[in-house]
Amino acid sequence: MNLKEKINNDLKDAMKSGDKTRLAVVRSIRALILEFEKSGIGRELNSEDELQMLTTAAKKRKDSIEQFRNAGRNDLADQEEKELKVLQEYLPKQLNEDEIKTEVARLASQIGAKSKEDFSKLMPLVMKELKGKADGKIVKSIVENFLATN
Repeated sequence: MNLKEKINNDLKDAMKSGDKTRLAVVRSIRALILEFEKSGIGRELNSEDELQMLTTAAKKRKDSIEQFRNAGRNDLADQEEKELKVLQEYLPKQLNEDEIKTEVARLASQIGAKSKEDFSKLMPLVMKELKGKADGKIVKSIVENFLATN
């Protein structure tokens, strides 16, 4: 079942259950899919596009949470967090810091990255490997720390 079919089924379920937060998130994802289809790209939505779309939506919510917290609007930040939790159900399982460190070490040993000068070789490789599975800011700091300590 592709994302579009899953979203359409989840939309029906959310309407039946009366879960307003879930309904809002599912509708927003559906809107992203429709926007992609009408964009004139001329191809079907593939898993790479789906992942990019969902990752971008999650990143926007994380940024909103940070902005609302900084502005003292905890009510809005809490709502964004609820939406983010629903959105993360559609994303691949996110790796924790230890799992990211393990991957960074494995990939660094494969290409022989040992110093800060190797950042430009290691970072793209790690991001390609962990795409959609880890936050880019966390990955960047882990790669920098790994190269600084070696």
